[in-house]
Amino acid sequence: MNVNYEYYKIFYYVAKYSNFTKAAHALGNSQPNITRAMNCLEQQLGCSLFIRNNRGIQLTPEGEKLYTHVSVAMSQLLEAEEELSDSSSLTTGSVSIGASETALNIFLLDKLKKFHIKYPGIRLKIYNHSTPQAIEAVRSGIIDFAVASSPVNVEAPLKQIMLKTFKEILVGGTTFTALGSQELSLNELKNYPLICLGRETMTFQFYNELFYKNGIELLPDTEVATTDQILPLVKNELGLGFVPELMAQEALSKREIVKISLKETIPERNVCMVYDYQHPLNSAAKELKKMIMEE
Repeated sequence: MNVNYEYYKIFYYVAKYSNFTKAAHALGNSQPNITRAMNCLEQQLGCSLFIRNNRGIQLTPEGEKLYTHVSVAMSQLLEAEEELSDSSSLTTGSVSIGASETALNIFLLDKLKKFHIKYPGIRLKIYNHSTPQAIEAVRSGIIDFAVASSPVNVEAPLKQIMLKTFKEILVGGTTFTALGSQELSLNELKNYPLICLGRETMTFQFYNELFYKNGIELLPDTEVATTDQILPLVKNELGLGFVPELMAQEALSKREIVKISLKETIPERNVCMVYDYQHPLNSAAKELKKMIMEE
């Protein structure tokens, strides 16, 4: 049956108000056009939908049955329109982000704070991922985009954008204070307990390559899951660890840890955004992405 679906919308308002004139006003149409449309609908369906009398109209049993279904459909459509309207105006909605611990602490938190103040109705879903996990989540469409620390290896349709450069330093607890006035080589680190991120992380791969280029095998005594676990272990004298300088500043100023100089230069790293250019973003995700990339 090839029924004009606009007729069902008109039928919904006529049945809702039990009045052709009120329905016409709600739809911004004229009463004769509404009447004509309902006559056409009745003809196409092969049944009477309304009983017309001096007091107005009322639904026939067939009209009641049709209204039961049409009202459900219209309710869902109107709700969807409202959600889309809210999303485009950034009053409601949600954004899903994958973030490595380093990227979250030294870059993303400030951006999220500004976004939340400006758009308090937007729900933020932050997933704590290692860089490889974040990339996979973007690829599978679980998250809108990721903000992670380099090295980042992506292939089309994924893209990466460099957001912030940072450097890492070697630190130790107060029992290693004497080392603070010395300059160690990477080779000499084998004489001290070393704390490092797990082998599945890009940070481990980064340092493993750095050690390998200097003819040394990276064999950490302690492996942790996230960057923010390194400092507490360092403070409690479990060993030396590499951490972003920005994350170590407070502990250094309080003299809870000491910075240890190295003869070799640790290459700078980057906080990067990774996204799928084929994956459409809602209005909230687009706005947050824009705010993150502003600098």
